[in-house]
Amino acid sequence: MATNSPRAPFLQYLRLSSGGRWYPFNLPVIAWLAKIQELRFRTAVTFVVGENGSGKSTLIEAVAIGAGFNPEGGSRNFKFATRSSESELGGKITLGWGTAKPRTGYFLRAESYYNVATEIERLDKISGRPLLPAYGGISPHERSHGESFLDLVIHRFDRDGLYLLDEPEAALSVRGCMALLARLAELVDQNCQLLIATHSPVLLALPGATILQISEDGSMSEVCYDDALPVQLTRAFLSEPQRMLRLLIDGTPQ
Repeated sequence: MATNSPRAPFLQYLRLSSGGRWYPFNLPVIAWLAKIQELRFRTAVTFVVGENGSGKSTLIEAVAIGAGFNPEGGSRNFKFATRSSESELGGKITLGWGTAKPRTGYFLRAESYYNVATEIERLDKISGRPLLPAYGGISPHERSHGESFLDLVIHRFDRDGLYLLDEPEAALSVRGCMALLARLAELVDQNCQLLIATHSPVLLALPGATILQISEDGSMSEVCYDDALPVQLTRAFLSEPQRMLRLLIDGTPQ
């Protein structure tokens, strides 16, 4: 399967313009960004991986806010707010753009997509033109969580777009992840840029992607697919599940 990068990434770098003492600036990855000052995006797809609490979602959220997307998710036209929980980071970063600008875009945040689905229903009823056709013709609330995610990516995401995805695998089966992987490859061929926080070894297999891994000390480094932590841990478990169970439950590898 071949994928082609956009002529140049729409979003080319992130700079942290200022910091602070409290969350999110006390996260090791944010302190690391403050030291290096600039994080560059070289390819059409950038994955961010790391353990829970490492700051992946905080980074994706900040980029989304800096790019003009609604903090809870949606397109740049979504202006609703259910519960303000975003960090200050979005207002403290500078985003560097190339000469070509994205024609469209979307921020998919797994944990708050229910709120986005409610807003989609509301806008479909009050707007001058129906909104549901762009989501497969069915309200996301009338589909399973995973089906609504795939409807969004298949029907709403379009060419020349910038798409920010925070743990999109959260609602998906393994087969659903494979379907999403195939769709992401199509979007890359349609001159799109993707920035994705994920734990999925399936999604990380997308050809040509850059994988940035957050270490315990907060530093980020580019790793190959085989060295990505989700891939290594999943392989270790599947290759010897009984041994891993003994290690996890009893604390002994034998």
